[in-house]
This record gives sequence, C-alpha cells and structure tokens, in this order.
Amino acid sequence: MTTRKDAIDQATSYLDAGGFQADLAQLVAIPSESQTAAGLLHCHRYLSEAMNPEFREMGFECQVFENPVTGGGPILLATRIEGAGLPTVLGYGHGDVIHGMDGDWSKGKGPWQLAREGDQLYGRGTADNKGQHLINMRAMQAVLRARGALGFNAKFLIETGEEIGSIGLREIIAANLDTFAADVFVASDGPRVKPDRPTLSLGCRGAVNFDLVCEMRKGGHHSGNWGGALADPAAILAHAIATIVSPSGEILVREWRPEPIRPMVRELLTDVVLDGGADGPQIDDNWGEPGLSAVENVYAWNSFAVLAMLAGNPESPVNAIAPKAQAHCQLRFIKGTDVDEIIPALRRHLDKHGFAHVVIQEPDPSADAGFAASRTESDDPWVVWAQASVKKTTGAAPAVVPQMGGSICNELFTDLLGLPTLWFPHSYAGCSQHAPDEHVLLPTCRSALGLMAGLYWDLGEPDTPCFY
Repeated sequence: MTTRKDAIDQATSYLDAGGFQADLAQLVAIPSESQTAAGLLHCHRYLSEAMNPEFREMGFECQVFENPVTGGGPILLATRIEGAGLPTVLGYGHGDVIHGMDGDWSKGKGPWQLAREGDQLYGRGTADNKGQHLINMRAMQAVLRARGALGFNAKFLIETGEEIGSIGLREIIAANLDTFAADVFVASDGPRVKPDRPTLSLGCRGAVNFDLVCEMRKGGHHSGNWGGALADPAAILAHAIATIVSPSGEILVREWRPEPIRPMVRELLTDVVLDGGADGPQIDDNWGEPGLSAVENVYAWNSFAVLAMLAGNPESPVNAIAPKAQAHCQLRFIKGTDVDEIIPALRRHLDKHGFAHVVIQEPDPSADAGFAASRTESDDPWVVWAQASVKKTTGAAPAVVPQMGGSICNELFTDLLGLPTLWFPHSYAGCSQHAPDEHVLLPTCRSALGLMAGLYWDLGEPDTPCFY
C-alpha cells in the first residue's frame, strides 16, 4: 500500500534524477514574452505544445480560451473530475514571461537556454513562473502515481498574460463562473521569505503605475543665456516627488496610508525575516514607514517607488535647460486601500502643494490591466489546514504572510470566484526576477516538490475544511 511518504519521495527523486532540469529546459526554450506580437505566438505554443500534452497525460481535459482583449494571450483550463462529492481545487500558473533582455545576461547562456551553475538554474521563466507551476504539476503527478487518484477534483488554469496585467482573464472567468468554480485555490508565485523556509502567502499587494510629467515649454534653451530666468522642470518634478515621499521613504499622501497594522498581522510576522540569499541586497533599516520593520513594510504596508526618471539626455548631456521632466512611479498597496482614490488623492495633494502643472498620466488599461489588492484572512480554516500540512511534511511551521509584496491577479479568485487563496512560493527574493540572470535554487525546488506532494496528498484525505 502506497503512502504519503511514497508520493513525496517520488516528487523529490524526480529532481534528483535530473527530470526537473530537463523538463524546465524545454519550457524555458519557448520565448513566451507576452509584451510582443512575436512573443504572443509563442504563448500559444506554450499552451498547445507544452501544457496541453502534459495535462492530458495526467487525465485532465483541456480547454483553451482565446483572449477577448486585443493583445492578450490565450488561457488554458485543465480539468480532472474524480467525484461529485469531492472538493475541487483550482490551481494557477502563467506561461508568459517578462522581456528576455537578450545580451544583458552575465550568468548562464542567455534567457532562452537553461544553464546550471552549482545549485542555480538560469533562464527566463525559471522563477517567474514556469518553474513554479512545473513543480506543482509534477507534485500532483507524483500523488496520482502513488495513490492511483488524486482524491479530489482538480482544475488548473494556465494564463499567458500575467506580465501585462492578466488582461482578459477577468472577462473569461466572469463569463464562465461555473467552469472555473472550486472550493479552494492553491498556487505558487513569488519568493519565500528565506530560500530554505517554506512560506504561505494569503494574497498580494495591488499596484498602480503612473507617470508624473512636468513640461514647461517646447525645446531646450541654453543654460547660460537663460539659466535663472526659465523654470527647470527637473527641479520642479523633484520637489513634487519630495512632497509624496519623505527622504526616508515615508508616504506623505494621507489617503495612501493604510490603517494601523492589526495585532493579528503583527503576530504573524514576528518570526519572519526578509532574506534575499547570499547575493541579495542588504536591507536599509531606516527606509519606509517609521516604527515598522522591513518585513512589515513589505508585507503589511503601502510603498511608493520612482521606477524611472528622465530629463534631458543623461547619456549625452548638453548645457541646456530641459523643456520636460518625467518620472514613472508606482504605488504598491495592501487590501483596504481605496484604489479608486489613489490618483484623485494624488491630484489633490499635488495641487495643495503648488504643483498643479505637474500632470499625472495613467497607463492605458487595455494594455495593462494592473492588479488590485486582495487576501484571505489568516484565521480561515483553509489557512489553518495548510499550515498543518506543511508542518507534517517539513517538521516546522511555514512562515505566513498576509500578502506577498508583489502583485498578481489574486482578486479574481478571492472576489470573483469567492475562494480562499493559498500561495506557496517556490523561489526566493534574490532570484533576479524581471531582470537578467533570473534563476531558481535547486534545494528550494526540491523542498517545494516534497511540500506540494504532501499538500496534494492531504487534499485527497477526508479531513480538509470541505468536510468540517
């Protein structure tokens, strides 16, 4: 008679025998950049050539939804129904990747060829998100082989537009609510709090991107002939930004500041450490909201960042007062922040401080839908159950964070489908996600395979919250 341990051993031996590296290499080789027309063709390939055959081999029926939004990638839903009285588990992954940035890689062999250096596997999508949903698929397969069945109904959604804001996914789910219906959501994305500590994230921060533009005139003018007589848009924009965020990173727009962190959340984060690994950045202890730890700032607070800024030509500066300055900015926000008030509040704030001529430009929602903030509360029965499953496998309780620092389409599952959401990240903060040299750590992946095999095994047992 096979056991839970048999399933876990099958999952980890898959990595030990080189299967994970070989399979991930095939996925990485598909340049599925959702931001380009050529990449969208590869997004279709990713579903038809990689995902569809894999799920069918595991006994799933597959349905592909074409995206109703121009420029959006296709979505696959794989479904395996084992019994009408069993719980239904919805999984998720995204097969699209951020720009490959060919030529900028200093490790491995570029974005589209998997390369191993020590315990690191390099390639675009290794961490975000091909490696993560591959781990979950293989862990589920290990349970199937060990038990002969999952013991639950499974649905697995693979989208190909997450990197452009999951455009079209809401419309597809909303038009097919019964098709996507489930009892619980289990998926993987983002980093663990430490490479060797299993982590359970209960949701995600939202993100709003916008440009601040100060344009004073057409064309530049000689800084000697006109300096002191013409307003400098770069200096004006810098002062405008200084009213938004303090020199130490404190948010100064009143409406952008969340409610004080609840005691339950503080307790969750007391033993959590933000660790990017040996090559990760060092935390700046004096940055962010005063009185909060770095962990609290990332997982339980809002943060503002200037992602890019330009005035004149920095690569070839000339002695001229630039006519225009522009900054691309972002607010990451937790659940409870009024998303509809983010931009209006900023407009009022800038006007109040004398910067009425600084224009706020929002992105085209048809090109980037963005993400809302959402989470499942930590006292939900599924959260308690999931922690017990992880502890049974690893011998230690996982780190639990109220929401991951990054953003993803979690609100579609919590709000639209009404599901408790359990995210088990299989990467780490130093993985160079969205940058050259993206990679995963083999020990973390091995740990994740065992953890997920144990979790899927437990989902097939008669003591999940569905049966309480």
